[in-house]
Amino acid sequence: MGNQVRAVAEADANQEDSSGRYGITSLQRGLRILVLLSDADRPMSATEIARISKLHGSTVHRFLVNLEESGFLSRDDDSSYRLGPRCVSLGYAALKQFDVRKESLPFLEKLNGTTRETIHLTIRDRSTAVYIDKLDSPEPLRIFSRIGASVPLHCSAVGKVFLAFLDPEEQDALLKKLELKRFTSNTICSIRVMKKELTRIAVQGYALDNEEHEQHIKCIAAPIWNGRGQVVAAFSITAPVVRMHRARMRQLIPLVLKTSRAISEAIGYGIY
Repeated sequence: MGNQVRAVAEADANQEDSSGRYGITSLQRGLRILVLLSDADRPMSATEIARISKLHGSTVHRFLVNLEESGFLSRDDDSSYRLGPRCVSLGYAALKQFDVRKESLPFLEKLNGTTRETIHLTIRDRSTAVYIDKLDSPEPLRIFSRIGASVPLHCSAVGKVFLAFLDPEEQDALLKKLELKRFTSNTICSIRVMKKELTRIAVQGYALDNEEHEQHIKCIAAPIWNGRGQVVAAFSITAPVVRMHRARMRQLIPLVLKTSRAISEAIGYGIY
């Protein structure tokens, strides 16, 4: 088995593209399978993985066997696959490296306790915002989400925060790449309207998600700045619309802005 793996890796490795970069096709295929399973909410069979990934069945089988042997995947009794313990270890190790998560936790815990609503902490990953921490609401009616999940930039409050505080050139370039997909009747699908929204967010210091990503859910988000004046993360209060009426949102916005300033100062913003 080890010789077979090395032979495949050597055959696929060091394929230089026209830009001079090297692509290890074998590694990319294995990572594609891991990402597919991380996005799924249930274990998947080898047949499903091959169909969705558009990889040949024998290729998928080879990678599944190797990923299982190395602990990155686990196989259930019905021969379906899910992420294994090595992925869990990697995930926790990655989270530990985000100092902003550690530094912001006391402030977000206070916000969670004061508001009794769900708090999300996110970082930007290209065209999405990824949850790196979550504090649940103690209320019976609360939001379903999970650490590691991602949301689009254009229709989430945290995503619009990341867009609003980009340099103008970078913002324009990213907006041209984004698919402004409609999720609800309130989703902003026009670049012109989005730019007006982002200008308003940059001025007021916070963003709103007015049922733009999911119906019946509203969010208030604000940036976290580092010592170099860069937005390194964003956090949000997320709640069902039945508790997020206009008057309550006006009460929560100052708390969000205060928390934004406190976390940013704790990680060095304003020192230089």
